[in-house]
Amino acid sequence: MPNQLGRRYQCETCGTMVLCTKAGVGEILCCQSEMPVQQPRKLPSSD
Repeated sequence: MPNQLGRRYQCETCGTMVLCTKAGVGEILCCQSEMPVQQPRKLPSSD
């Protein structure tokens, strides 16, 4: 799966977070395992 521009990846072992600034092919690795894409956070409503 290609790295997605503007997406955050977080290591499940140590908690390191990475922001992808250039899209491309490959894996983002930390602690000898692939880092999964972090889901977007919901913003509080402005109502």
